Amino acid sequence: MNFEEKTLNSKVVYEGKVVTVLKDDVVVSDGHKSFREVVLHSGGVVIVALKDDNTILLVKQYRYPLKSVNIELPAGKLEYGENPDDASKRELEEETGYCAKVWKSLGYINTTPGICTEKLYLYLAKDLEFIGEHPDEGEIIKCYEYKISEVFEMIKSGEINDAKTICALTRAFCKEFSI
Repeated sequence: MNFEEKTLNSKVVYEGKVVTVLKDDVVVSDGHKSFREVVLHSGGVVIVALKDDNTILLVKQYRYPLKSVNIELPAGKLEYGENPDDASKRELEEETGYCAKVWKSLGYINTTPGICTEKLYLYLAKDLEFIGEHPDEGEIIKCYEYKISEVFEMIKSGEINDAKTICALTRAFCKEFSI
Protein backbone atom coordinates (compact mmCIF):
# COMPACT_ATOMS: atom_id res chain seq x y z
CA MET A 1 0.00 0.00 0.00
CA ASN A 2 1.29 3.45 -0.91
CA PHE A 3 1.10 5.97 1.95
CA GLU A 4 3.12 8.80 0.42
CA GLU A 5 1.64 12.23 -0.19
CA LYS A 6 2.68 14.65 -2.92
CA THR A 7 3.11 18.36 -2.16
CA LEU A 8 1.41 20.56 -4.75
CA ASN A 9 2.52 23.85 -3.21
CA SER A 10 3.79 25.19 0.08
CA LYS A 11 3.26 28.60 1.65
CA VAL A 12 4.87 30.11 4.76
CA VAL A 13 2.02 31.43 6.92
CA TYR A 14 4.11 32.36 9.97
CA GLU A 15 7.81 32.84 10.60
CA GLY A 16 9.01 33.29 14.18
CA LYS A 17 12.21 32.98 16.20
CA VAL A 18 11.57 29.36 17.18
CA VAL A 19 9.19 27.96 14.56
CA THR A 20 7.99 28.50 11.01
CA VAL A 21 4.51 27.36 9.99
CA LEU A 22 3.69 26.14 6.48
CA LYS A 23 0.38 25.44 4.80
CA ASP A 24 0.89 22.80 2.12
CA ASP A 25 -1.64 21.65 -0.47
CA VAL A 26 -1.17 17.92 -1.04
CA VAL A 27 -2.48 14.96 -2.95
CA VAL A 28 -2.91 11.95 -0.67
CA SER A 29 -2.18 8.42 -1.83
CA ASP A 30 -5.80 7.74 -2.88
CA GLY A 31 -5.67 10.73 -5.27
CA HIS A 32 -7.75 13.18 -3.20
CA LYS A 33 -6.53 16.73 -2.53
CA SER A 34 -6.07 17.93 1.02
CA PHE A 35 -3.83 20.25 3.03
CA ARG A 36 -1.25 19.95 5.77
CA GLU A 37 -0.15 22.53 8.31
CA VAL A 38 3.48 21.91 9.21
CA VAL A 39 5.49 23.44 12.04
CA LEU A 40 9.20 23.56 11.17
CA HIS A 41 11.38 23.25 14.28
CA SER A 42 15.16 22.86 14.60
CA GLY A 43 14.84 20.05 17.15
CA GLY A 44 16.46 19.61 20.51
CA VAL A 45 18.21 17.42 23.04
CA VAL A 46 17.12 15.68 26.25
CA ILE A 47 19.58 14.45 28.86
CA VAL A 48 19.16 11.68 31.44
CA ALA A 49 21.90 12.79 33.83
CA LEU A 50 22.84 10.26 36.50
CA LYS A 51 24.63 11.73 39.49
CA ASP A 52 25.20 8.19 40.76
CA ASP A 53 23.64 4.78 40.16
CA ASN A 54 20.50 5.78 42.07
CA THR A 55 20.22 9.57 41.64
CA ILE A 56 19.00 11.51 38.62
CA LEU A 57 18.90 15.24 37.88
CA LEU A 58 15.59 16.86 36.98
CA VAL A 59 14.72 20.51 36.49
CA LYS A 60 11.67 22.54 37.37
CA GLN A 61 10.60 25.42 35.18
CA TYR A 62 7.49 27.35 34.25
CA ARG A 63 6.10 26.35 30.86
CA TYR A 64 4.17 29.32 29.55
CA PRO A 65 1.93 27.45 27.05
CA LEU A 66 0.74 25.16 29.89
CA LYS A 67 0.63 27.94 32.50
CA SER A 68 2.26 25.62 35.02
CA VAL A 69 5.55 24.49 36.48
CA ASN A 70 6.87 21.28 34.92
CA ILE A 71 9.31 18.72 36.28
CA GLU A 72 11.48 17.54 33.39
CA LEU A 73 14.83 16.21 32.38
CA PRO A 74 17.37 18.85 31.32
CA ALA A 75 16.71 19.67 27.67
CA GLY A 76 17.00 22.40 25.11
CA LYS A 77 16.58 23.56 21.56
CA LEU A 78 19.14 22.97 18.85
CA GLU A 79 20.40 26.04 17.11
CA TYR A 80 19.98 25.62 13.35
CA GLY A 81 22.87 23.47 12.13
CA GLU A 82 24.12 22.66 15.65
CA ASN A 83 25.42 19.16 16.32
CA PRO A 84 23.16 17.37 18.87
CA ASP A 85 26.19 15.96 20.72
CA ASP A 86 27.50 19.49 21.29
CA ALA A 87 24.05 20.80 22.21
CA SER A 88 23.55 18.09 24.84
CA LYS A 89 26.76 19.06 26.61
CA ARG A 90 25.86 22.76 26.43
CA GLU A 91 22.33 22.23 27.74
CA LEU A 92 23.37 19.97 30.62
CA GLU A 93 25.85 22.58 31.82
CA GLU A 94 23.47 25.53 31.33
CA GLU A 95 20.54 23.94 33.14
CA THR A 96 22.20 21.89 35.87
CA GLY A 97 25.76 23.18 36.25
CA TYR A 98 27.16 19.73 35.56
CA CYS A 99 29.37 18.36 32.81
CA ALA A 100 29.64 14.63 32.14
CA LYS A 101 32.61 12.46 31.23
CA VAL A 102 30.50 9.54 29.92
CA TRP A 103 27.86 10.03 27.21
CA LYS A 104 25.66 7.53 25.41
CA SER A 105 23.18 8.26 22.65
CA LEU A 106 19.69 6.87 23.27
CA GLY A 107 18.49 7.64 19.74
CA TYR A 108 15.83 10.18 18.96
CA ILE A 109 12.07 10.67 19.08
CA ASN A 110 9.68 12.57 16.81
CA THR A 111 7.58 14.62 19.21
CA THR A 112 4.46 15.40 17.17
CA PRO A 113 4.90 13.91 13.69
CA GLY A 114 1.36 14.79 12.62
CA ILE A 115 2.17 18.51 12.55
CA CYS A 116 5.79 19.19 13.49
CA THR A 117 9.31 18.36 12.27
CA GLU A 118 10.80 18.53 15.79
CA LYS A 119 13.22 15.67 16.47
CA LEU A 120 14.61 15.30 19.98
CA TYR A 121 17.94 13.54 20.47
CA LEU A 122 18.11 11.61 23.74
CA TYR A 123 21.28 11.11 25.79
CA LEU A 124 22.43 9.34 28.93
CA ALA A 125 25.14 11.24 30.85
CA LYS A 126 27.21 9.78 33.69
CA ASP A 127 30.30 10.58 35.75
CA LEU A 128 29.14 14.12 36.47
CA GLU A 129 31.18 17.03 37.77
CA PHE A 130 29.60 20.25 39.07
CA ILE A 131 31.06 23.39 37.48
CA GLY A 132 28.19 25.88 37.96
CA GLU A 133 24.95 26.47 36.08
CA HIS A 134 24.32 29.40 33.78
CA PRO A 135 20.81 29.30 32.27
CA ASP A 136 19.88 31.21 29.14
CA GLU A 137 18.66 34.78 29.54
CA GLY A 138 14.97 34.74 30.46
CA GLU A 139 15.13 31.08 31.55
CA ILE A 140 14.18 30.59 35.21
CA ILE A 141 15.11 27.00 36.00
CA LYS A 142 16.14 25.03 39.09
CA CYS A 143 17.91 21.67 39.22
CA TYR A 144 16.90 19.00 41.75
CA GLU A 145 18.19 15.54 42.61
CA TYR A 146 15.77 12.63 42.85
CA LYS A 147 16.11 8.92 43.49
CA ILE A 148 15.28 6.99 40.33
CA SER A 149 12.48 5.12 42.12
CA GLU A 150 10.95 8.49 43.12
CA VAL A 151 10.99 9.66 39.51
CA PHE A 152 9.11 6.59 38.29
CA GLU A 153 6.56 7.06 41.11
CA MET A 154 6.13 10.68 39.97
CA ILE A 155 5.45 9.44 36.44
CA LYS A 156 3.01 6.82 37.72
CA SER A 157 1.14 9.37 39.84
CA GLY A 158 0.94 11.94 37.04
CA GLU A 159 3.21 14.46 38.72
CA ILE A 160 5.53 14.12 35.71
CA ASN A 161 3.63 14.30 32.41
CA ASP A 162 6.35 15.61 30.13
CA ALA A 163 6.53 13.27 27.13
CA LYS A 164 10.21 13.83 26.34
CA THR A 165 11.12 13.04 29.93
CA ILE A 166 9.07 9.84 30.00
CA CYS A 167 10.45 8.70 26.62
CA ALA A 168 14.09 9.40 27.51
CA LEU A 169 13.79 7.65 30.89
CA THR A 170 12.18 4.65 29.22
CA ARG A 171 15.07 4.43 26.77
CA ALA A 172 17.68 4.97 29.49
CA PHE A 173 16.37 2.25 31.74
CA CYS A 174 15.54 -0.37 29.12
CA LYS A 175 18.14 -3.09 29.53
CA GLU A 176 19.41 -2.94 25.95
CA PHE A 177 20.25 0.80 26.22
CA SER A 178 22.05 0.82 29.56
CA ILE A 179 25.76 1.52 30.01
